[in-house]
Amino acid sequence: MTAPSARPDPATLEQVAALAGVSRSTVSRVVTGHPRVSDAARRAVEAAVAELGYVPNRAARSLATRRTGTIALVVAEPETRVFDEPFFAGIVRGVSAAVGRTDLQLVLLMTGSGPGSDPDGASGRARVESYLAGGHVDGALLLSLHGADPLPGHLVGAGLPLVVGGRPEIDDREVSWVDADNHGGAGRAAEHLLARGRRRIGVLTGPPDMVAARDRLAGFRAAMTAAGHPAPSEFEAIGDFTREGGERAMTRLLAQAPGVDGVVVASDLAALGALQALAAAGRRVPDDVAVVGFDDSLVAASAQPPLTTIRQPVEAMGARMVALLCAQLEGERAPRHEVLPTELVVRASA
Repeated sequence: MTAPSARPDPATLEQVAALAGVSRSTVSRVVTGHPRVSDAARRAVEAAVAELGYVPNRAARSLATRRTGTIALVVAEPETRVFDEPFFAGIVRGVSAAVGRTDLQLVLLMTGSGPGSDPDGASGRARVESYLAGGHVDGALLLSLHGADPLPGHLVGAGLPLVVGGRPEIDDREVSWVDADNHGGAGRAAEHLLARGRRRIGVLTGPPDMVAARDRLAGFRAAMTAAGHPAPSEFEAIGDFTREGGERAMTRLLAQAPGVDGVVVASDLAALGALQALAAAGRRVPDDVAVVGFDDSLVAASAQPPLTTIRQPVEAMGARMVALLCAQLEGERAPRHEVLPTELVVRASA
């Protein structure tokens, strides 16, 4: 019986240096991307690396560059929301695809804060903040922040590059962020219902401690006022972005304003809850009450009836967050702010 051949030892830095005819330190500078290397030396090292199949030791490279090659996506929500709601799945797809085009690795962290979080939320945030500030990642993407969350400010103070998904509460001169046009999108939803002849139009809001929810409410109000049909306060019901929250808010709205004939809802999931509440109250959609959601998530087209909604480019938002973070990692310091357009998608519910 022939013994199996031994697996060849991996090429070393010294072997690459010998083949390239340069010093070990020159090879190290080339593989860590150091700019102070001549073109001739760089070409020689790259040829030797290719010939020998040399793979840099990631731990050694991290020591040399003080970089981990890892970024974090931090979601300020409990696990139940992150894994159940289409919005977060879309963001993760966009972020993951963009990171896959780089040499970075991605870690997902959840602070456990937000509606429905457990009492341990504060300790969860502290644990995540300690991890991020402890040198384990090169930068962070922050998503679904609530209220004046101190995490972005703390990370800016620690010198960690970061990009926020959504316009943050803190002074945005300090951080880069990417958002959808929440104000304009909600305004288009209201204008669509007005164009359909609806006049007693209500709104189910998102959580008041989130900027996106407040922007959508402000956009709704602005469009109604501009059309000469400002909505009375009883035509507004505070909700959240969940199906259960939408059902509760729609039930309250029907009690406050039984004559409502159209409703703008802060998210598609909440709109599904609103459809349930309307069905339970014997209201036909869209005959009695027309409904417009926000997101154009996968659940919108399969709703009964299919949901008219405002499409926000969720995957593109994730990709742009990665692009802005990579720009910071390459030395860009001036914060950048991007607002991506939304669009109306008309289906049977309105």
